[in-house]
Amino acid sequence: MNLRPLLLSLLSFTIAGSALAAGPAPQATSPTQPLGGKVADTKAVPGQPRVITWEELVPKDWDPGKELKGIDLSKLDDSDPRANELLMKLQEVSNNAPTNPALNGVDVKIPGFIVPLEENKGEVTEFLLVPYFGACIHTPPPPANQILHVRPKQGAKFRAMDTVWVSGKLQTVRNDSMMGVSGYQIVADSVTKYSGSPKP
Repeated sequence: MNLRPLLLSLLSFTIAGSALAAGPAPQATSPTQPLGGKVADTKAVPGQPRVITWEELVPKDWDPGKELKGIDLSKLDDSDPRANELLMKLQEVSNNAPTNPALNGVDVKIPGFIVPLEENKGEVTEFLLVPYFGACIHTPPPPANQILHVRPKQGAKFRAMDTVWVSGKLQTVRNDSMMGVSGYQIVADSVTKYSGSPKP
């Protein structure tokens, strides 16, 4: 197995997760890139869930790269046992990414992409919500603090990688699935098609 591309991918996704906490994404939100930028209005509206961004899920002081400083990937080849050790260490850092305790128990609304876990009669009854297209399916999973485990109160008629708004009470509950480790859980009051606007 060629480990170098996998190491680079996992490293970039892990560091990207921490970069979300450091500043805004470079692009504006759009229907084809719903998470490319910050949601325009995240002010609390009485009686409505708080619209949050993926940046808020990452603690501002988290530095996933601190254990990797000084490692030169160009000096590792696939036969080097240190390459496999580094891969395992990166996966552990990603799977144990810390959550933001300030969001525990908060009613939130967040956009993302669906990664189905369970389906029943053409409806998704359990899924992961991820911040970018292809996460957990075509690429290594994002850090745990960038994956939400969602159980809709009612089955949702969506497919893999459909873009949706999810509303419900956010819990800092870790879950390990075959598609990735999630740091958050939501029992969703609603799962609706992404429209580009957080308004109900």
